Amino acid sequence: MIDHAHDMASVREATDRLLTAATALDDAAVAAPSRLPGWTRGHVLAHLARNADALVNVLQGRPMYVSGEARNADIERDAPRALALHLADLRETAARFRAEGEAPADWDRTVELRNGVTDQAARVPFRRLVEVELHHVDLGIGYELEDLPKEFTEREIDFLTERFAGHENVPATTVTAEDGRMWTTGGGAAGGPVEVRGSAADLLGWLAGRRDGSALTVSGGPLPALPPL
Repeated sequence: MIDHAHDMASVREATDRLLTAATALDDAAVAAPSRLPGWTRGHVLAHLARNADALVNVLQGRPMYVSGEARNADIERDAPRALALHLADLRETAARFRAEGEAPADWDRTVELRNGVTDQAARVPFRRLVEVELHHVDLGIGYELEDLPKEFTEREIDFLTERFAGHENVPATTVTAEDGRMWTTGGGAAGGPVEVRGSAADLLGWLAGRRDGSALTVSGGPLPALPPL
């Protein structure tokens, strides 16, 4: 069962970690490349701020973004800013999201995200947590997939394997962590069953498009090529 209050607390903790780490940067570091192709660290920080406001829109029943073009333009506009402006924006937008997430509401209602995707309102805090945690890693400033909270890593693997379940381009695949926890995904493409084994961090990195899977052990066929998120 989804506990949105628990996830809101996790969002706050993750945001505090990110802000503490980002405070140690300077303007030159913000302008340097992130781990995401074509994006500086400023792009990542700008995206995180705009995403917080976008999820407030979702919870208030408005479109997440005016359009995909407007979303991209806002990120490009804000990316070159000085560190101090990024930090202030992140704090302000985090506070707005927190206020919305802590307000009384029908958390069982269905909300609409981007591209017609719908979800239960109670899952929106976890979606925000994913943004904060993975993009903290994307900044490339010392926070790695191995540093993510164990609960988050397992839940995000749950989410991603569910997302790719039955996908027409992914063969039946069993995903197994070193501690023996197992997930199944794919099944819409010919081939398999493929078994993929590795650390939880490496499995998450592959599923989330953050690692190439070279550290994983694969049997029953080649490592499946996953669709972009």
